[in-house]
Parts: sequence; C-alpha cells; structure tokens
Amino acid sequence: MAARQEVTTWRPRVPGVTEVFHARFTEYAYPMHVHDAWTLLIVDDGAVRYDLDRHEHGTPLDTVTLLPPHVPHNGAPATPDGFRKRVVYLDSSRLGEELIGAAVDGPDLRDPLLRRRVGQLHAALARPGDELEAESRLTLVGERLRDHLRRRPERAPAPTDPALARGLRELLDARVVEGVALAEAARLLHAHPAHLVRAFSAAYGIAPHRYLMSRRIGRARRLLLDGLPPGEVAPAAGFYDQAHLTRHFRKLVGVTPGRYHSVR
Repeated sequence: MAARQEVTTWRPRVPGVTEVFHARFTEYAYPMHVHDAWTLLIVDDGAVRYDLDRHEHGTPLDTVTLLPPHVPHNGAPATPDGFRKRVVYLDSSRLGEELIGAAVDGPDLRDPLLRRRVGQLHAALARPGDELEAESRLTLVGERLRDHLRRRPERAPAPTDPALARGLRELLDARVVEGVALAEAARLLHAHPAHLVRAFSAAYGIAPHRYLMSRRIGRARRLLLDGLPPGEVAPAAGFYDQAHLTRHFRKLVGVTPGRYHSVR
C-alpha cells in the first residue's frame, strides 16, 4: 500500500483550544517530541502505538488518549493500513499542569461516554458559528477528564438550580443575535461553566446552545416571512453565514430558508 498522508488543521474561536488536527497516515511515524499543550486524541480507524515516559501504549477505537504537555512521546501506526485520528490541543486554562503526573500514569481512558462526547466536540468545532455548542461540549469533556485524572468516583447528578438556569435563559434571550461565550456567561452569573450547563439542561430539558439556536431559528423565520432574502436573514438572526443558517434551519424546520421564504 502506498504511503498516504491527509491533514486538516485549524484554530477555532473557542477559548482554551489552541488547534484542531485531523489526519490520516499509513506509514508515517512521529519521532519523540513534546507539545506545550494537552493532546486530546481519538482514533476513528486503525490504531496508534506510542511511547510515553518510557512505557508503550496503544489507542484502540474505544479509547480516549490524553497526552500531557512537556512530556516526550512518539507515535506510529499499529495496523498495516495506518490510522485516522482527530486531535484537540488544549491549553492550561482547560486542564491544569497539576494533572500532568496522573496523565502520564494513565493516558488511555476507556470511557464510552467520554469517547462519544469528544466526537461531538469535534463535530461542533468543525462548524463555524457553533462556538457556544463547542464550548459547552468542551466544558463537559474537561470535567470528565478531570474526574478520571483525580480518580474520583462517578459524580452524582447535579442538583437543580432554577434561579441560575433562569438567569442564563434571560442572558441568552437578551443576546440572541450576538450570542455569549460560556465563560462570559459563567462570569456574569457567578457560576462554574459546567454547573451552568447542567443547571440549564436540568431546568429546561435542552442544552444552552440548542436553546440559543432555536431562538435564532425563530427570529430567522419571522424575518423570512417579512420578505427578507436568506442572505440578509443570516447575519440579522445571528448566523455565521447563509450556509450556517441553512444547515440549522433545515434541521429544525425541515426545509431550507430559501424554500421557506418562497412559500408565502
């Protein structure tokens, strides 16, 4: 099989994320190297073997791998057909350096829920305009990673906090178009970001980013019924561009904005 390399990389507008890296390699092997950020890795096809702190590790499909900053490691395909991976690099605002030792001791995490959440995070990071969803998903991923590294037992369901949930809803309602970053909302409401997401979801049965998207779609529908074309509706309703509007509009309404605009 011929050597194959496919790489896509970008820096999303999500606090704490320094880079997103998607790659497909067949024969390439990484030499020993270090990063100054945390490496959160999932493998979608094949497997990777690597050495970390003089111990050999592997990444089967059901594993989430977390490599700490400043610790040398390498990487190579563990199967003849190579591997396909997705990586998020996180700075110390998401995971503190006090967790490095625990990550060195146990970098490979067998946790189906965490694996699914990391996949959802990548999907959100790939969509311009969905930064609130990405930040919310990253907050829950970071919380679960810290639980693993601190060897805590499974956490009990968070208690409801209707006043906090109502405060976030009012904030989202006031900023339907411009939006609000999760970190800013947490600062304004004096709450931890993870608790904020959980309180809102428990109170209203919907995640904050989905609530905001629903409000934006509602605004877009009204503007379309007023006769505005989709290209003008997108920024007026808080969407990154017309493609961003179309994707979410079709998901929630069942037709494209153009089709909706024409049925009047």
